[in-house]
Amino acid sequence: MSKSDDYDNELVQLQLALIEMQKKAIKEGWKILAVFEGRDAAGKDGTIARIVEHLSKRATTVVALPKPTDREASEWYFQRYVEYLPACGEAVLFNRSWYNRAGVERVMAFSTPKQQEQFLRDVPAFERMLVENDTRYVKFWLDISRDEQAKRLKARREDPLKAFKTSDLDKVAEEKWGDYTAARDEMLMRTHSDVAPWICVRADHKKAARLNVIRWLLHAAGDKKIVKGVAKPDPEVIFAFEPSALEDGRLAR
Repeated sequence: MSKSDDYDNELVQLQLALIEMQKKAIKEGWKILAVFEGRDAAGKDGTIARIVEHLSKRATTVVALPKPTDREASEWYFQRYVEYLPACGEAVLFNRSWYNRAGVERVMAFSTPKQQEQFLRDVPAFERMLVENDTRYVKFWLDISRDEQAKRLKARREDPLKAFKTSDLDKVAEEKWGDYTAARDEMLMRTHSDVAPWICVRADHKKAARLNVIRWLLHAAGDKKIVKGVAKPDPEVIFAFEPSALEDGRLAR
């Protein structure tokens, strides 16, 4: 059996387990919220697509918000995100989220240093409120190396089927690699907490990243019946953030 067959077979088993988890979530009224962040081309779209592929369309929402309107830009920063938060029995996955303010907005100066600092101060309290109000919350940081990002962005530009995945910011992502690294480091250090830890994913290998994110979600549900037969997440691929990861090679410099 090839590695591709191994991947396909495990993915099907994991997706079946996700279905069982969602059945329980709907029955018991879980509010599931997952945030996916990472560098451009880190694999957020593909990972989310595999998670939701066979889930209930009524009970599952993927949120990828466009640039805010002038009115939205004048609101309390978290306001336009709040309306998408899950109710009982629902799962919401953000493909980029409020953490835009700590990443692209900082690097591209789309917001002021004062706004960025206020966000970093406010977001831990905001997330604590979510968790203390019974939201099952997880946030993933998908990390890739500089060479892998360049390879993926080049492939994206050359594939007409990926026209909607390209943007003017792709080139900037490569040119400002160091600035994005500094923004990532500060964001992880200041917004990682006991109630809302960052889960880091080494995503140079897309398939391993996808499988391990789903494994993490299933094991985090805390149901022995659901995770029966599901491999534990590989700590070489996925792990809860700790400051040493910024220096020991686990996260790309």
